[in-house]
Amino acid sequence: MKETIILGIESSCDETSAAVVVGGRRVLSDVIASQIDLHKEYGGVVPEIASRKHVELIIPVIDSALKEAKISLEDVDGIAVTYGPGLVGALLVGVSAAKAIAAAMDKPLVKVHHIEGHIAANYITHTDLKPPYICLVVSGGHSHIVHVRDYLDFDVLGRTRDDAAGEAFDKISRVLGLGYPGGPAIDKQARNGNPDAYHFPRVRFDDGSLDFSFSGLKTAVINHVNQARQKGEELPIPDICASFQQAVVDVLVDHTVEAAKNSGVQTICLAGGVASNSLLRSAMEKRAKKEGIQALYPAPILCTDNAAMIAAAGYFSFSAGEFADLTLNAIPSLHIGEGHKSL
Repeated sequence: MKETIILGIESSCDETSAAVVVGGRRVLSDVIASQIDLHKEYGGVVPEIASRKHVELIIPVIDSALKEAKISLEDVDGIAVTYGPGLVGALLVGVSAAKAIAAAMDKPLVKVHHIEGHIAANYITHTDLKPPYICLVVSGGHSHIVHVRDYLDFDVLGRTRDDAAGEAFDKISRVLGLGYPGGPAIDKQARNGNPDAYHFPRVRFDDGSLDFSFSGLKTAVINHVNQARQKGEELPIPDICASFQQAVVDVLVDHTVEAAKNSGVQTICLAGGVASNSLLRSAMEKRAKKEGIQALYPAPILCTDNAAMIAAAGYFSFSAGEFADLTLNAIPSLHIGEGHKSL
């Protein structure tokens, strides 16, 4: 029996990506054109520049993905594309390309939520993984604790009320002069620092919510840095990075493990750009093991924005017969789980 072949397209932020995935778990190709160097001088992603670059790259990237997979568009069973959330101009480039291919080749079009894509990255690295499980999705734009009840059934148990974890990393990195993106830069510095050098705040809401808040932590670190500079004091950057990173990781791990225990599941997965953070991975593994819970995470390349995860997520929608028509539009603010038949 022929396995389903999905062409995935991702353009929600500053990576233009196309991939070919078989059966939702086996990657034949995953081509990623990153714009990090383009946005570095601005200290973050400039939406207009990102959109223009996506227009320039989208067709060559799709061609490369097909060539690397050694297939043609005729061999593809469906086209999966990120339609939200993300930068509207960037999303529109991918959505327009996917609709054009679907129409020209008379192939089913599948819409994919970006966060659901990040979650699905775990199916590629861990080919025997099945729901239910808890997934912590942490990136520059998102901090979610999601109860994955089934492949297309998601329940958000916690989310950020202000800054996402990755956003906080980027802002602290900028203040410390470490550049963009902030996550890898802070992670690198923190390895030579003392995580107990400073006690930065860890927020827990009085209502017992598992939601996150990183704005107070970000402000505390920035205030400490500014005060030290005003006094002419030397900044122990590795110690500041280690202490800041420890505060973020402590909250992420505590809330996620609590969500798993409350939900009665035996597996925790990580997803998103911050999921490649070395401290988060080791701390989650250690804490989960102590609680008798398995901790899994995708390969580092699958933590960044990529089309393989979109194709993987798209496979499950395709299998459920959830197809979009050619009126599909980009939705920059989109809640996880929206658009599925079960809702």
